[in-house]
Amino acid sequence: MNKSRLEAFSDGVLAVIITVMVLEMKSPRGTSLAALTAVIPVFLSYILSFIYIGIYWNNHHHLLHATQKVNGATLWANLHLLFWLSLIPFTTAWMGENHVAAWPVAIYGVVLLLAAVAYFLLTKALIRLHGRGSTLANSIGSDRKGKISIAIYAAAIPLAFVQAWIAGAFYVIVAIMWLIPDRRIERKVAQ
Repeated sequence: MNKSRLEAFSDGVLAVIITVMVLEMKSPRGTSLAALTAVIPVFLSYILSFIYIGIYWNNHHHLLHATQKVNGATLWANLHLLFWLSLIPFTTAWMGENHVAAWPVAIYGVVLLLAAVAYFLLTKALIRLHGRGSTLANSIGSDRKGKISIAIYAAAIPLAFVQAWIAGAFYVIVAIMWLIPDRRIERKVAQ
């Protein structure tokens, strides 16, 4: 099965997710700079979520670049990932509108955690399809960064009930970890 439809569909879904997020942002009431203060949490959550969607788009692109084919299992694994990513606009709005309260921050973390698990499962499905000796398998390796991200999300979720800002800081740390592009796939494909 050709991978181009999977890639085009995924790109479209991610574009819609970003569109929904930006449409959820409402302009402040009033014309002064002080009116912007009320929307700062909404704007900051939007920035973080936009970065996350960008990270997933970038890594998904690299993942499919190293992929030769897809099958039914990878189609379902990809839909699983897109499902969790599609919840990011909802959790972003809830977190921002409630000034980073415990439950919204925890649920945001649950969505990030499950998206990370879904991405991990997608990579495993693709490796299974292409074989352990494939360029894809060699470039992903043990996926230490992916496993560390999952562990950080799992730790951050209960911390949201201790101090929501700590959980938020953990989410930012994971985003920073992934902002540095993962060049493993690029290097292996170039060889």
